[in-house]
Amino acid sequence: MAAAAAAHEVVCEEPVSPTGQYFTSPAISVAVIAVLESEIPITIDDATTSHLISNVFLPINHRFSSIMVEDSHGIKRWKKVAVKYQDHVSVAKFPPEKSPEFYDECLKDYLSKLALEELPRSRPLWEIHVFPYPTRTAAGNLIFKLHHALGDGFSLMGALLSCLQRADDPSKPLTFPAIKGAKKNSGGKCSGKNLLRAASAAVSTVSEFGWSLLKSTVIEDAKTPIRSGENGVEFRPITISTMLFSLEQIKQIKSSLHVSVNDVVCGVVFLGIRLYMQAKNLDSTQAKSTALVLLNTRNIGGYKTVTEMVGGGSASSWGNRFAFLHVAVPKPNAHEPDDPLSFVTKSQKLIRRKRNSAATLLTGTNAAARYVHKSLKNTSLTVSNLVGPMEQMALNNHPVRGLYFMVVGVPQNLTITVLSYMDQVRMGVGTENGLIDAPMFKSCLQSAFDSIHKAALLAP
Repeated sequence: MAAAAAAHEVVCEEPVSPTGQYFTSPAISVAVIAVLESEIPITIDDATTSHLISNVFLPINHRFSSIMVEDSHGIKRWKKVAVKYQDHVSVAKFPPEKSPEFYDECLKDYLSKLALEELPRSRPLWEIHVFPYPTRTAAGNLIFKLHHALGDGFSLMGALLSCLQRADDPSKPLTFPAIKGAKKNSGGKCSGKNLLRAASAAVSTVSEFGWSLLKSTVIEDAKTPIRSGENGVEFRPITISTMLFSLEQIKQIKSSLHVSVNDVVCGVVFLGIRLYMQAKNLDSTQAKSTALVLLNTRNIGGYKTVTEMVGGGSASSWGNRFAFLHVAVPKPNAHEPDDPLSFVTKSQKLIRRKRNSAATLLTGTNAAARYVHKSLKNTSLTVSNLVGPMEQMALNNHPVRGLYFMVVGVPQNLTITVLSYMDQVRMGVGTENGLIDAPMFKSCLQSAFDSIHKAALLAP
C-alpha cells in the first residue's frame, strides 16, 4: 500500500517544463482567456457545476488539479492537490434586465479586468467565469482563464474541445478542416536537388536563428501607433474585441492566390496594420515592424484527443510546444501602393522561408525560453491561429454559437488571435487602452479584408 502511494506521488509530481516555469516567473506571466458564447441562457446550479468540474474538466489533465511546488533541489514540480470548485468558479454580477448593448460594455470591462488579474499560485492555475447576461452575440458567455504554464494553445484547445460535444449528434466526433502535416522523406534517396535544398535550409537556419536571437536581445521595432516601446505594457488595461470573417470568402482568396488560410489571415492583419498607421501617422507606414507568428512544432496533421496528447508520445504530447516566427510586416509597395494582394503573397513567402528553417525549432527549445520576454517586448504584435471544429458544439446541452480566445499578460500593445468555427473565422483583437483606437483599428482590418477579397476575385 505504501509502495503504491509512493508510486502515485512520483507520477503526480512531474517536473514543470522550463517554458512552463518561465511563464510563471517574475519576468512574465501569460494566460489564455477563452470565451464560449451560448445560444441559450446559461443556468447555474451547484450540482451541475460540481459534476462538470469533477467528471469532465479535471480529468482532462492532472495539471488542472495540481499546483507548482519547489523541491529541495530548487526544481519546480506539479503537485496534485484537492480542488474546491467554489474557489475557481465565479458568476458575474451586473444590474438585471438591461439591454444587450449595456451588457456588451459590461462584458468588455469584465474581460479587461480579468486580463489584468493574476491567477493565485496557491491553487491550480485556472478559473471559469459565468457571464449570464444577453449580449448582442450570445444569450450568455462562459469564460475560461487558463495559465499558459498548463499548455500551449494546441493543448488547451484540445482540452476545451474534450468538454464539448456535437450539438446535432453527441455520439459523433467533431471534425476539423484538413491540416497539412510536415512532409516526410520518401525513401531517403539522396540527389543533387536534395543536397542543394539541404544546404539552402542550413544557411537559412543559421541566418534565421541569428536574426531571431538579435530580435530577442538587441534589435527593437520602431515606435509606431501600434507599439509604444515602453516597459510594463503587460500591466496596462486592454480592450478585447472580436471580428467575424466568412471562411468561404477566405477560401476564395486562398484558391485565387494559391496560398494557405494562414497566409490570407496574416496578409489581412498586415495590410490592416499599415492602413491604421497611414490613418494615424503617415510616416509610420514605412517603419520597421515585426509580428511574432506562433507555430505549433508538433509533427502532426491535426488535433489529437487529450488521451493521445497526455500519453501518446513526443509527436502529439501535451505541453508548450511552439516557436516564434519573426515575420517583418510588409511595407506598401512604392510602385503599386494600391496592391492589397501583395500583402498576402509577401506574407506567404516570408512565412514559408522561416517555416522551412530549422530555426523555428531552435527558437522554441527550452534553452531559448529566457528570451521569450525580450522577443515579445522587442516586436510589435503576436499572431496566434488555431483551427476549430466544422460542426456546432454544445456544452451540457447549451449550443455554442461562437467562441474566441485571447492571450493576455504579454509585453506588447497589440495581440491578434484567430480561430475558425463552423463556417466563420473569429479574430480576437487585444489592444492597449489609450494607445490604440480599437474601433478604428478594426475598421482598418475590415477594409483590408474587403480590398483583398475584391482584388482576389478579379485576379486572373
